[in-house]
Amino acid sequence: MLQSVPSGVQSLSSGTEASRAVEVEKQVVGKVSKRLLWFIFLLFVFSFLDRINIGFAGLTMMKDLGLTSTQFGLATTLFYIAYIACGIPSNIVLARIGARRWIGTIMIAWGLASTATMFATSPNTLYLLRVLVGITEAGFLPGMLLYMTLWFPPTYRARANALFMIAMPVTAALGSALSGYILGLDGTLGLKGWQWLFMLEGLPSAILGLIVFSYLDAKPEDAKWLSAEEKAVLARSLQAQRMPTPLKAGTAVPDASGGRSLFAELTSLTVIKFAVAYFCLVNTLAMVAVWAPLIVKSFSADASNSTIGLLAAIPQVVTIIAMIWWGRRSDRKQERRWHLVLPMLMSAAGWLFTAMSSNPAIQMLGVCMASAGSYTAMSIFWTTPDQALSFKAQVIGIAVINAMGNISSALNPLIVGWLRDATHSFTSGLLYSSALMLAGVIIVLLLPIGGRKKTAAALSA
Repeated sequence: MLQSVPSGVQSLSSGTEASRAVEVEKQVVGKVSKRLLWFIFLLFVFSFLDRINIGFAGLTMMKDLGLTSTQFGLATTLFYIAYIACGIPSNIVLARIGARRWIGTIMIAWGLASTATMFATSPNTLYLLRVLVGITEAGFLPGMLLYMTLWFPPTYRARANALFMIAMPVTAALGSALSGYILGLDGTLGLKGWQWLFMLEGLPSAILGLIVFSYLDAKPEDAKWLSAEEKAVLARSLQAQRMPTPLKAGTAVPDASGGRSLFAELTSLTVIKFAVAYFCLVNTLAMVAVWAPLIVKSFSADASNSTIGLLAAIPQVVTIIAMIWWGRRSDRKQERRWHLVLPMLMSAAGWLFTAMSSNPAIQMLGVCMASAGSYTAMSIFWTTPDQALSFKAQVIGIAVINAMGNISSALNPLIVGWLRDATHSFTSGLLYSSALMLAGVIIVLLLPIGGRKKTAAALSA
């Protein structure tokens, strides 16, 4: 006669199995992280460096080429116009031919285009070369964000995003210090300091593009470094992002798309809200990336370019620490909304401190707050669209949101450059950035994002 198993024993057994499953999942995700994160981090370092090095080059290039602040800002605006126009098509191509081939190709192309910026001789040639860099680099960030959804389960995504995206503050920190010294090569072999800057920071991207062809796998199924069992564990974990996701804990919905067509989903009010919120957030990212060296110089007028580079690195060091800690906390708590709102508020307050104070220490504190808040918010932001987009819509949806956000990157240099020329100060531009970030906070509070149901994996992280 069969005897029933006591419920306590059943619970203990199921709990043990669940704990083992969680541990195996963590081991597999850890293996994926060790294989991929350092490499895509390195790729992003040079991608971002080739995007922002014009900010450091501007310390001497503006004078050499006879550029006004408005013309300098326009060069960056044109970069982002090209970047925005090509972002969605680039993501579609990546989805069709795979990350290895497409990311490798565009890295070689933008590395050569960025290097060619050293040959700019006038505002018009600078505009043309920055447009070429924008066209070729357009698919990298949205492509990598899509690529990471194929490898990292949702419950690990915030920390993975943070470890990937700290490439931006790391690049800004190292780039700030390194670029100041590279500018000191002025006159070496008959080249200006800013020409050395574009050459030494552009060519490594092309070299890394060649390495991508042999190192990256398009998807987990292609990874020879994963066993069949590990692929199965990862596939089960990743399936969670294709399943219905509750917008609020305990409230399930049948499908993230709600039965809508792909076009209807991508043009829905929800996607528009995500895009506008990202627009407001990216304005500050552009402010930090393009104008930080000149902002620091505005309250450190007597400092050398090398000293300005070191001072501009301080906010980035603070940002790196904040991103790692806050991303892990968001995953541990499995909460996204307030982990997004709070750093955005800190960033807005940071620009106010910088604008309203005449004390250099407080102004530097403000830049640190603005940088740490905006970059930390971005790493959390990109964990949220999959809560409102069906899996089929994510390929284009991520690119749409990224493209809309980068309209802000295009407008910021032009607007802030014009405001600075008109007022001979960064104050109005800083207030503009603070106000836009506060508008973004309001929109984020209206987004359909909430805490996921806490999983054993999250609680044990």
